[in-house]
Amino acid sequence: MEATTVQANELERRVELSIAIANVEKEMEQRLKRMGKNMKMPGFRPGKVPFNIVKQQYGDQARHEVLAEELDRVFGETVTEQKIRVAGYPRIEPKTTESTTHLEFTAIFETYPEFALGDLSTAEVERPVLEVSAAEVDKTLDILRKQRVSYETADRVATKDDRVVIDFLGKKDGEPFQGGSANDYPFVLGQGMMLPDFEKAVEGAKAGESKTFDLTFPADYFAKDLAGQTVQFEITVKQVQAPKLPEVDAEFAKSMGVADGDVEKMRAEIEGNLKREVKRRIESQVKEQVMEALLKTNPITVPNALVEMEVQRLMQAARQDMEQRGMQTKDFPIQPEWFADQAKRRVTLGLILAEAVKTEKLQATPEQVRAMVEETAASYEQPEEVIRWYYAQPQRLQEVEGVAIENNVVAWVLGKAKVTDKAAVFDELMGQKQ
Repeated sequence: MEATTVQANELERRVELSIAIANVEKEMEQRLKRMGKNMKMPGFRPGKVPFNIVKQQYGDQARHEVLAEELDRVFGETVTEQKIRVAGYPRIEPKTTESTTHLEFTAIFETYPEFALGDLSTAEVERPVLEVSAAEVDKTLDILRKQRVSYETADRVATKDDRVVIDFLGKKDGEPFQGGSANDYPFVLGQGMMLPDFEKAVEGAKAGESKTFDLTFPADYFAKDLAGQTVQFEITVKQVQAPKLPEVDAEFAKSMGVADGDVEKMRAEIEGNLKREVKRRIESQVKEQVMEALLKTNPITVPNALVEMEVQRLMQAARQDMEQRGMQTKDFPIQPEWFADQAKRRVTLGLILAEAVKTEKLQATPEQVRAMVEETAASYEQPEEVIRWYYAQPQRLQEVEGVAIENNVVAWVLGKAKVTDKAAVFDELMGQKQ
């Protein structure tokens, strides 16, 4: 066996492989003899089929298998000896030679990039800071109350946040149009369920009142035949219902899962959940900035083979997600190019993170993994059951370990980058409208 390597470009490599024909023929013959010992064929006793018949029937198959195994062995020995880190799978191409003793091949493949981690001293990270106080608990309670709102009939004009029930009929050029009418239609004013001009017409009306008004649809309205068109609506308000928020009392606490109805215990639980969620969101924002800093300071070339593999993985995940939602993927063909940028980013980050973990010794410790599992379990009613669930399957812990390693990388980057603390606004951090 002989092999030499030739570098074609930054990541692509070509390995020239030479395999002795005699070795292939010898192994092929031995394999055919073993097959013959167990072969059954009409007219012959089991294991007594003549060798030339066995070779005639299975010679090509045996030669192909032996050659494939020999190529795999030679290629593996070559890249191991030369300490080449192969990314993906090699493409093997036969060479045209006049040799009567050897078969010549070229293995074409990509390698993992070799690089030193970039300088992070100029990277800037803005870290949100927010202490959860009674004010944040009160805001959350207000949201929870609004989620449990009830409505009661009000003998007054309709205003924002009221629930109204109406009949309406829309006409375009004097004729009713499709989707422009309904009876006993309920909606809440101010939630954007109807067009703003439609809601303005309903506001200020009492139950039993009717009115007619013109409305111009937006130019980008989804129904093309109505986009930019002016129509006339006739409406009759059937009911006006005022919102009624539940009181923060024992019954409300019980509805939140506090069995004894203790309001202070409920507030404490909300505060604990808020603190965990605020911490998670701050960590997520910081982690995103850290990953961007790593990408910016490490502009590496990544193997196309790994990107293509990641594209396929993302496509498969998208198919599974669509199927779980009841969609037929055959009716909606998924295109690889949709995932190209995301795949390249994920592969690039994966290589950079792996290099950081290796060079800076940022592996996760069992203590870190345990602490993360316990923190997750703390938000459940029976934390010990959750902890046992995680430790029952190694792959579940691997996911936690992956997050712990990312956290170690984040801490390492924060120790080198320029970090500025900035007071966070609760509503913005939690993604709520003020």
